[in-house]
Amino acid sequence: MSLHSFHLAEVPRRVGAQALLRPRGHAVDGLDHAECLSLMRLGAPTVSPDRLQLRRIAVFAQWRDEAALEGFLAHDPLGRSLAGGWHVRLEFLRRWSTLDALPGLPVRAGTWAQDEPVVAVTLARMRLPEVPRFLRHGKPVERLVRDHPGVTLALAAVRPPRTISTFSVWRSVREMEDMVHGRSQVSEPARHATAMAERERRDFHREFATYRFRPLSEHGTWQGRSGIVPVR
Repeated sequence: MSLHSFHLAEVPRRVGAQALLRPRGHAVDGLDHAECLSLMRLGAPTVSPDRLQLRRIAVFAQWRDEAALEGFLAHDPLGRSLAGGWHVRLEFLRRWSTLDALPGLPVRAGTWAQDEPVVAVTLARMRLPEVPRFLRHGKPVERLVRDHPGVTLALAAVRPPRTISTFSVWRSVREMEDMVHGRSQVSEPARHATAMAERERRDFHREFATYRFRPLSEHGTWQGRSGIVPVR
């Protein structure tokens, strides 16, 4: 089974712009696919510098093995920039829907316990005419996840014009699933379920997939934080 990783780093604007314009692909030995994105702040106003932060980038990648990831961090120019930030190595567990860029992942791989930590990643290619509607229904969900007591880190990222992603680290599978199904003991718990119902009514996206992962190891720091992944 392949290895996945999710990276966060602060880089010069030039490096961030190049990462967005020239996404890494099969030219990197052992890399199946990478999504390079610019960070957004969850819940930020639509028109705001926080909606496109070129100096703060996220990279979500699928590797053939851990040696390929290690080689990328040691020798690739972008990889060396990412090595100075934070990343988590991930074991794939589950997907809902699929992306053309990531074919071949099974619907489910292995089992998990309800009380173990979990990482969720979503990736979507937007239908541009649906962006205003997506923002209207998506912002309440952003705030729900951002402020949820079961989350240790939550963020969103974008690569214009169409690609958007979310990333969240949860203390437990149970807390994440309660949020998804509107069972959390928080204000307006049904926000996520409501947005998903609206997506079912008329899709915001050309492609959309949600992935669940088991965190394997955490490396580096992000904005002075380490230990972002809970220890079971």
